[in-house]
Amino acid sequence: MSETGQSWLDGVRPYMQRAPLTALCLGISSGFPFALLAATLTNRLADAGIEKKSISAFALALLVYSFKWIWAPVIDRARLPVLADMLGQRRSWLWVCGVATALAVMVLGLADPAADMRSVVIGALLLGFAGATFDIVIDAYRIELLKPEQLGIGSGMSQYGWRLGAFFAASIALAVANVSSWTLGYIACMPFAFAGPVASLFAGEPERHHVPPPTRGFGEALGAVIAPLKDFFQRQGAFLVLLFVLIHKIGDTIANLMIRDLLVTLGFTKPEILAGDVWVGFFALLVGIFVGGILYARLGMQRSVLVSLILMAVSNLSFAGLAATGHSMPMLAFTIGFENFASGIGGVTVVAYLSALCDLRFTATQFALLSAGAAILGRFITGTTAGALIEGLGYVDFYLLTTLLALPGILLFWWMMRAGLIEASVGSAGVEE
Repeated sequence: MSETGQSWLDGVRPYMQRAPLTALCLGISSGFPFALLAATLTNRLADAGIEKKSISAFALALLVYSFKWIWAPVIDRARLPVLADMLGQRRSWLWVCGVATALAVMVLGLADPAADMRSVVIGALLLGFAGATFDIVIDAYRIELLKPEQLGIGSGMSQYGWRLGAFFAASIALAVANVSSWTLGYIACMPFAFAGPVASLFAGEPERHHVPPPTRGFGEALGAVIAPLKDFFQRQGAFLVLLFVLIHKIGDTIANLMIRDLLVTLGFTKPEILAGDVWVGFFALLVGIFVGGILYARLGMQRSVLVSLILMAVSNLSFAGLAATGHSMPMLAFTIGFENFASGIGGVTVVAYLSALCDLRFTATQFALLSAGAAILGRFITGTTAGALIEGLGYVDFYLLTTLLALPGILLFWWMMRAGLIEASVGSAGVEE
């Protein structure tokens, strides 16, 4: 075999290992319910003629994801009768949450926004809670399954999976809705809930999982909540790390949650959205994730995260350009392509950093806190004021504002790098045992 061929195989081999491949399947199960709650539901409500303020308010259903750390200690400690003995703690929760998420997708699919908005609200909240709980155990299982040196690759594969799940769910729901109904479109997406649980049957229970002692009484239950937080906040620079987590994605989150409403407002049809948003975005994201893996390997965690933050901020300017241009397929393709390329890089680097922050004794709780915090402010602003901001400012100025909102996170991370707080904040998941 040639030296070039051998080099290519050496580069691909780490991605073909059991743990990264399992992370890919876990990502599929994580991404599809979020897609059905975000852009797809926005598209569905806009089709039904629901006003912008009401559409943006549905971002509050995604806000459930931002509070998942509250019940994450249950996932860390509670053992499910019978199933835990058969599958292990992590895998038993994977299967229960997978079934619950599939059923919640069906409930939301059966709801009709034109006839009964209350049923849509109930369905969205159910899917938000089921999907958020699913994410808790998915993230904990992934981090514990991956070795420290696999966190970059595993995060990349997880992001590939997340985007595959979101891509296929958005594509199938939109395509089926175009020829039949949104209800059938949602129901057709239910099988994606089982990609992760099925993969776990082959991967096994993670060796790095620390089995917690049984919780007895209110005092120990309260301690199960406090201990992960205490461990994190005792680290050097912990409050600045948490501040970074809270603010670094504000602009990006607000921009993305309202993109489908912008496209409908500009007169893009379902087939145009499918081609220009879903398809172009999907392939641009795959390239971004690949580039993100290279940057993480060559620049290291700190510098690669900083580069991704800058790119994600700049990508918001392209949304303003699309809003100013109007109905233009080339501009739509460029906007979605650039945004997804930047998000792909950020998905690898930032998720790897957040994963490395966890202590293996409290994986579910700490990653739930960090990942939930990463989007809570953006989702809250979107759900409460984004619609009014768009109506008051217009889409061009709205997306310029989202660009400005990204700057504080960039500046804070740069300062943390110079102060040595990034490496000081890493937990046991990011170091060899």
